Amino acid sequence: MAAILSEWWVWVSAALVLGLIEVLVPGSIFLGFALGALAMVPLVLIIPVINGPLALAVFAGLSLAAWIILRVFFRRQSSGARIVSRDINED
Repeated sequence: MAAILSEWWVWVSAALVLGLIEVLVPGSIFLGFALGALAMVPLVLIIPVINGPLALAVFAGLSLAAWIILRVFFRRQSSGARIVSRDINED
């Protein structure tokens, strides 16, 4: 398994599959994993002798960082919904 995790195309495939799951399943958890897998591609190309457990640990860290960045970025966006605090019929 460690040998397959050192191939760049495995991480690209994982990113594509996780991105597809993100589109099909409601929620936004899989996008962080997809971005983490995509961020693993340059690391695997730079360091081709990365072992399996280290690759999975780095993937988990990158996925967590991507998920936190996405939460911070999308929290700032407003939905544009108006909050009604008073009933217009009470006068």
